[in-house]
This record gives sequence, C-alpha cells and structure tokens, in this order.
Amino acid sequence: MNSLRFEAPTLLDYFANLVADDGQFSQIEAAIAIAHDEEPSLDVQSVLSQIDTLAARLKQRLAADTGAMQRLRYLNRYFFQELGFAGNVNDYYDPHNSYVHRVLATRRGIPITLALLYIEMAQQIGLDARPVSFPGHFLVKLKMPQGKVVIDPFTGQSLSREALDERLAPYRRRQGLVGDFEAPLGLFLQAASGRDVLARMLRNLKEIHRSAERWPQWLAVQQRLVLLLPEAWEELRDRALVLAELGEHRAAVDDLQDYLEHRPDADDARALNQRLAELRNAGRPRLP
Repeated sequence: MNSLRFEAPTLLDYFANLVADDGQFSQIEAAIAIAHDEEPSLDVQSVLSQIDTLAARLKQRLAADTGAMQRLRYLNRYFFQELGFAGNVNDYYDPHNSYVHRVLATRRGIPITLALLYIEMAQQIGLDARPVSFPGHFLVKLKMPQGKVVIDPFTGQSLSREALDERLAPYRRRQGLVGDFEAPLGLFLQAASGRDVLARMLRNLKEIHRSAERWPQWLAVQQRLVLLLPEAWEELRDRALVLAELGEHRAAVDDLQDYLEHRPDADDARALNQRLAELRNAGRPRLP
C-alpha cells in the first residue's frame, strides 16, 4: 500500500497564501514576510507581537473619551519622538530599510515601511489611517472629524495642500499633467490597496538588487511579484530575464513564451522573440 506524502509548505507558499484573497489581505503580515528571502528563520508572529506591544503601551495612556485630534498628537509624539522612528537619510537604499522587522529594531527606514508601522499603531488606537502611494514618496492619510490630515512618515511632518502641490509639481510636469491636463491633487491622495503597497515595497527592492546586479536576490523578489500580481505580465518577463542571467534557460523560456502569448504587440516583443530563440538554442544539449 502506497503511503501518501505531503510536502511542507515553503516560505513562498506562506506568502502566496497571505496575498491570495483581497478580502482577507493581511498587509502588515505579508510585508514582514518579505524579509524571509534574507532571513528564512524570521518569526513573523513575533514581529507582529512586538508591534502590538508598542501600540498597547500607547493605548494605555489614552482615556476612552480622548478625541481623535488628541490621539493623533499622542501618536506623533510617541512614534517620532519617544520611539524615535525616522527616515534613514544616511543609507536610504539599504535593502534592510524595506524589511519591517529591521525598521522596528533600528527605528530607521524608508517612507513605505515607516508608514506601515505608523498605520498599524494608528489603527490600534482607533484612528482611520490609510496608506497613500504618492508619486516619489509614500504618505499616510488620516480621516479626522475636522478633515483629512496627511503625514510624511519619513519626517513626521503634517503636509498642507500647498506643500503637497509643490511635491507633486515635478511629477505633473514629467507626465504632462499641467494646464488643461492637470490632474486634481485628490487623485494622488487615494488610499492604496494592500496589494499596491506590497507591489511598491517589492519594486523598491527589485530596483536595488537589479542596479547592483544581485541576481539571486532579484529573483527572490521577482518570485513574490509574480505571485502578488499574476496578471502583471511585465513581472513575468522580468523573471525570465533574471532567470536567464542565472543560467536557468528552460525556466526563462517558459516565462518569455507566456509573456509573449499575452503581450504579442508589446513594444519589446520583437527583441524578446529574438532573446527567446537565443535561450532555446542555449538550452539545447550539444551533440558529442
């Protein structure tokens, strides 16, 4: 009688399960799990517990009838002054800035990881805080009785409408969104979905590893992007390219074929068809 064999789920399986359903998307847990690529033994639940402990300390200081604006003041003082969270201005492109548990330990990070921690604590003390994937710099938006408040998690600064317009101006010019084509500021302050937040985190890491030509690290990030964004065919293309760099020609061929089937009219289709032919030839066994 043959016995059934069950394979233990991998860390990538764990991530895939976390991001499978938009309705039950655990944004902070999935963000922490990204660091498994560098630290496979990382205990995600322990990191979540650390965040909860910090939030609980703040919550204990608040009376039940503390108003929203007062809660926000307490949070800002606690997060940015007492705990000392701030932007890592000395080493902005260190990959560790994208790992939530490292940011939690060092109190230094980039806007998106700082925003995730800030939002988690804000929500635990009853504030309506949402992530904003603002061009060039991740922000936090809070819905308050008096109106919206926008916080720069890198500095702790509350941003006025004028300051936001000033930050947005270079992007508008690059994209031609000026004059008759100017897009309203509110369009850029929409709350980002959990999937969008994780995609931006992973693409930050992807660019860091790609620029440094760290192919194995890039592939690890790319695997997560393909799982997270199954219909973003450019991520499948990019996985093919990094697989090719690592000599995994057969897997690269499979990914490129899938990409070209879904994007036959892409601007890079001609070049990639040529690259596909080269990879097929490279993967063929040579005759003795």
